[in-house]
Amino acid sequence: MHIENKMRRSIWIFSILVFVTLDLVGVSGSNISQEVSITYGTDKRAKFLDGGLTLSLSLDNFSGSGFQSNNEYLFGRFDIRMKLVPGNSAGTVATFYLSSQGPAHDEVDFEFLGNASGQPYTLSTNVYSQGKGNREQQFRLWFDPTIAYHTYTIVWNPQNIIFLVDNIPIRIFVNKEARGVPFPNNQPMKIYGTLWDAEDWATQGGRVKTDWSNQPFTIYYQNFDPVGCVVPAQPGSPPCNPTWQPHDLDPKGRNLIRWAQQKSMIYNYCVDRVRFPRHRPRECRGTRF
Repeated sequence: MHIENKMRRSIWIFSILVFVTLDLVGVSGSNISQEVSITYGTDKRAKFLDGGLTLSLSLDNFSGSGFQSNNEYLFGRFDIRMKLVPGNSAGTVATFYLSSQGPAHDEVDFEFLGNASGQPYTLSTNVYSQGKGNREQQFRLWFDPTIAYHTYTIVWNPQNIIFLVDNIPIRIFVNKEARGVPFPNNQPMKIYGTLWDAEDWATQGGRVKTDWSNQPFTIYYQNFDPVGCVVPAQPGSPPCNPTWQPHDLDPKGRNLIRWAQQKSMIYNYCVDRVRFPRHRPRECRGTRF
């Protein structure tokens, strides 16, 4: 119990320090309007604010909205700050994800599933490789993501895909191609953000519907900071070397991911005996996280 309390206190202090640091960074953050383009919901539902430092996406009963990165990447680290829909957001889904194109596409997802008032958001993560997904891990965040900005990060390198929240790793997907598991490593991906209506499944399996009397629903993005290999390479750019950190989890990272999964994980496909009654999925075998 003493060790657990000490660990909890260390995580709390670490989270506060990260939050304060990120909040200060946001004051003079990068111009998101230079990195992304609005793909739908233009003018009415998707808007650049604060001289291009902030992008708002809105959803009403006619349409949602979204954006995509101007560049396409093969490996990298992708950070963004988000503030989610407050109050009754049931039925809505906000996203930040990487994706290639085509039926055998690769994809790496953050999905924020809306909630009825007073209930916590569900953060769903997923990884698609060569068109195959269904690798969900879901979490209840340890903070209210609607009252302040928090940073969500995807690190994608040839060895791992790491999901981080305020620089705390919550999930790692390890390259196990040697065991016959496809891994996203040869299809360039763009980065996307969307806000859309998914009332048929998003909240309690679709039992709680969207309350359109609360429209428009609005989320905010800031500090989109892509660091990766642009494809095709830009003129004059140095040779691409996918060595962004964290390349793997160090001992501190392993302690943090254990804490996040023990305290916040509410679903892990690797241990779902209904979906996989006989054998765990191949990529889950021999994996601690």
